[in-house]
Amino acid sequence: MFKRSIKWILPFVLLAVAVGGYWLVLQTAPETEVQKELDTVPRVRTQILRAQDHQVQISSFGEVVPLERTALSTQVSGEVTSWHPNFVAGGVVKRGEILFTIEKDNYQASVLQAQAQLAQAQAALIEERAKAKVAERQAKKITDTQVSDLYLRIPQVLSAEASVKSAQAALRRANRDLANCEVVAPYDALVVSRSIGVGQYITAGAQVAEINNIESAEVMVPIAGFDAPFLPDDIVGVEAQILAKGRTESTREGQVVRDLGIVDSATRMVNMVIRIADPYGLESDVQALPFGSYVEVRFNGKQIPKLFKVPQELVADDRVWVIDPDNKLVPRTVHVLREEQAHFYIDSGLSEGDELVLTVPEFPQIGMSVVRKGDNEEALVQKGVASE
Repeated sequence: MFKRSIKWILPFVLLAVAVGGYWLVLQTAPETEVQKELDTVPRVRTQILRAQDHQVQISSFGEVVPLERTALSTQVSGEVTSWHPNFVAGGVVKRGEILFTIEKDNYQASVLQAQAQLAQAQAALIEERAKAKVAERQAKKITDTQVSDLYLRIPQVLSAEASVKSAQAALRRANRDLANCEVVAPYDALVVSRSIGVGQYITAGAQVAEINNIESAEVMVPIAGFDAPFLPDDIVGVEAQILAKGRTESTREGQVVRDLGIVDSATRMVNMVIRIADPYGLESDVQALPFGSYVEVRFNGKQIPKLFKVPQELVADDRVWVIDPDNKLVPRTVHVLREEQAHFYIDSGLSEGDELVLTVPEFPQIGMSVVRKGDNEEALVQKGVASE
């Protein structure tokens, strides 16, 4: 009897356990999240384009070189008696300072001798002129046919005058040679090398040193073909900025002084020469710009009207993307007139007021609908578009 009751009760017990387990599972199961509708409309940032006049800036690189290099020679021969303390390799001497001196005794004697010869010639001239006056008075007492130039001592006077001029020239040469015993700096100079010493005998014309002019320096910079059309019509006198980079960065002012006037056959570039005053800072407290420094030169080119400035990364295959009035992507084919740093300057293909797309979708398509970042979020939610 008991076994028969168990058989009838067991199915109901199992059913109750199953129902209870199912209820327990329902109570402990995580709540199902409501799936939100995905935002499939690309969000982009845009910029309204405005055409502006652009001042072209031309940049190039070159080496600082001296305006003048002089191989210093002597004009007289003799023994070196002294030299300037700064007349050594790397020394700086000022214009007019005596670099070295040659023994003067012989040249002082030559000056005295020339002075004596001049005095003798002047005395002879005075004597001949006096004789000519006597002859002139005597000639008045005789007929004209018997009077000749030789009788009036005209040739003798001319010869004496020539002797005076010759003596004056000899004195001038002697004074010049004496002055050349002191060799002076022709300009503010950096001494590159020196090959003489005290007691050394040097001959006229011998090279004794090499010096560089430090009153001015020059930088010859090549101008690339894509920059050449933007050079000013009158390039001479244009102000330039010279940037030297090394342990410390310095900036100097310069000026374009000339165009070399030829196109380099190897590089197809033109070359401009920039002049820098006082490169070693002798007349001011600016940082020295030594010869041989490699510097960057910048100066203004032409001013181009009505250009659109666009970041380079937005231009692909000469095309940019804009948004039309219906908020759809539209490609524009553009012409890049010039590239400077991280921007392109465009002269055609865009219009004033165009809305340029700054964050282009990964796979842009013509006519693709987009939403500007910053549009009213509530309006987007009402349309069923989830906000970011």
